[in-house]
Amino acid sequence: MESLKVIAINENLDEVQSFVGKVLDTAGCSDSVRLQIDVAVEELYTNICNYAYPKGEGTAEVTADIVGEPPEVEITLRDAGKPYNPLEKDDPDLDVAPEERQIGGLGIFMVKNSMDELRYEYKDGQNINIIVKRL
Repeated sequence: MESLKVIAINENLDEVQSFVGKVLDTAGCSDSVRLQIDVAVEELYTNICNYAYPKGEGTAEVTADIVGEPPEVEITLRDAGKPYNPLEKDDPDLDVAPEERQIGGLGIFMVKNSMDELRYEYKDGQNINIIVKRL
């Protein structure tokens, strides 16, 4: 299993995406699936950068592995920031006009709908977000 640890700042998103991309390359991932994974990783990682550490910088650890048959990628993002379970947030009401919709939640909604699994746990002082996508 490959792992990357970075300072949780938006400027490190390219490094995180590149790391995940290298793992996807080993599995011959299609462009359309790669795009979905890129969007999901970006959403989860930028949430860590923007909300996990309100009193300063912290780290984010990303692991990625190709598992199973048929193959799927399992990507885990960990941070030691304030506890936050994105699955507890209500899905946005898409029947409401965008300008009248409550701010927030659309990114996680997209992750939930584009990945085969999105799991969350808080363990040993860490937020652990796991996404799984069949390749």
